[in-house]
Amino acid sequence: MNNALAVPVLMYHHVSPAPGLVTMTSENFRAQMRHLATRGWHTIGLDALARFLAGEALPERSVVITFDDGYLDNWVHAHPVMAEYGLRGVIFIITGRIGEGPARQHASPGKVGAGDTAPTPSHRDCVQAMQEGRCDDVMLRWSEVEAMRAAGSFEFHSHTHTHARWDRIEPDAATRAQRLAEDLEYSRATLRERLGDASSHLCWPQGYYDDAYRAVARRIGFTHLYTVRRGACLPATPQEEIPRIVVKDMPAAWLSRRLTIYRRPWLSNLYTRLHPD
Repeated sequence: MNNALAVPVLMYHHVSPAPGLVTMTSENFRAQMRHLATRGWHTIGLDALARFLAGEALPERSVVITFDDGYLDNWVHAHPVMAEYGLRGVIFIITGRIGEGPARQHASPGKVGAGDTAPTPSHRDCVQAMQEGRCDDVMLRWSEVEAMRAAGSFEFHSHTHTHARWDRIEPDAATRAQRLAEDLEYSRATLRERLGDASSHLCWPQGYYDDAYRAVARRIGFTHLYTVRRGACLPATPQEEIPRIVVKDMPAAWLSRRLTIYRRPWLSNLYTRLHPD
């Protein structure tokens, strides 16, 4: 078996029948996951990615599937597909927005569409609900997090506790660093309390970070930092600047073409230079 020269890290947000920004239809998501499962791709977790960045070999077709925020539709529509195909993904959760209560109804494995499942609003409606304090209507519950973790379909890491952009809220640098530190400490403590361990992997809200942000994250205990910068992970990729690939709501053929590019370092570098946006 050949070893991976590069590992694509895919970025999703929503899988839902409700169309909108950063949303994948159930049909296209299932087709993309079926493509990964039937074409020999190995979906790895973040600890395996960390070992790759440290020099450990991985199978040639290794890929990471990540979701940001922790929306209810990740449980309702993404989890059944991941379980159906035996795939493993990652959800970076906003720990302060995860609710309590019993797990809600998710879609049946092998079926596409809403059916009798819990409603999954559009991204715009999710944002409005969170602004109005109705996070439980649109975000995951801890019972659902625990069920996905037990099933092996997803592992969970930090997307901060509040999802705040402190650079826009706090003009004073010292105060901003303090508020960010508190935010990250709450997130790690919550993950430790609810899941039994404190992740060292952090995904930045809206992809924003600077040297001061990274210094705070490092001090809190985060060693691997995920961005929205486009590209594939190479063994030489800095662990504090891990790039990801935004996945579009397109059929499996689109994903196949992108994976062909991003699993080859020279082609990935050329493509990102020619297509900077």
